[in-house]
Amino acid sequence: MSAITTQIAAIQSQLEPVYPADEAEALAWWIAEEMTGLTRTQLLCDCKDTTFFSNVQEIIDRLLRFEPIQYIFGHTLWCGLDLKVTPEVLIPRPETAELVEKVSNYHFPTTFCGKSVPERKGPVRVLDLCTGSGCIAIALKKQHPNWEVTGIDISPEAIEVAKENAVRNGVEVEFLVMDITSDEFEAYYAQTGYPIPFDIIVSNPPYVCESEKANMRRNVLDYEPHLALFVPDENPIRFYLRLPWLIIENHDILSPLPTLFFEVNEAYQMRVAQLYYSCGFKDIELFDDTYGKPRFIQARSPR
Repeated sequence: MSAITTQIAAIQSQLEPVYPADEAEALAWWIAEEMTGLTRTQLLCDCKDTTFFSNVQEIIDRLLRFEPIQYIFGHTLWCGLDLKVTPEVLIPRPETAELVEKVSNYHFPTTFCGKSVPERKGPVRVLDLCTGSGCIAIALKKQHPNWEVTGIDISPEAIEVAKENAVRNGVEVEFLVMDITSDEFEAYYAQTGYPIPFDIIVSNPPYVCESEKANMRRNVLDYEPHLALFVPDENPIRFYLRLPWLIIENHDILSPLPTLFFEVNEAYQMRVAQLYYSCGFKDIELFDDTYGKPRFIQARSPR
């Protein structure tokens, strides 16, 4: 066994009392890569210096307290992006990358309900609600430089992180502090008289019920922002209840055929779909994530 793998095994052994063996190993390599700036391949092939391992005990201790490694190092790699993450924003999940993929690969229809759809003019405009770190908005802008993307969040601290992430990843995205459950959205766009309507609305809003806290891991429950995670048990789809009226009442800022993409709590996918159906939305499609959980909804607005 090489000096590097011996040191990795030593870190792993410290982490295994609180992490499964495979996760402990992955965290050990993550630490080594972050501390050296080298990939695992480079560490195995080229690195002979193991002195950096003497500086990692504080990191190990924080991990043993279940602090997410992304917060410890202040960033994460996700969907081809290097994103700053702080305790003010959620750590982007693999499932949300699947949502980005669905939006990115979307093709606008030429007909709808048996009628021709007016030809689109100008760039595609995207509205990302509850943007958090800006991960969805920035990923879509990175993949489609000609799209115009706006991200909205209630948290000023989250919006500051999102703005930093846009600069960090070399894209221009409009980020606004706004509460979509209030009338701020309507007031803002009425005041600005926004001339170009939104074609796509995407959102990964808070959807974890308070009663689900008992089943959550401490790294999430103790460190990630509850504002971005939880909804009351008595109103678990509160954000999805707001959105139909937000959309229906604001025709002037929507394209002729706006399309909605949402990430949802697996327990409420059908309930949310039924809500949108009752509001007159069309072409409602339900998708599972790669883990087989009912996770996404796509629908077209009755604009």
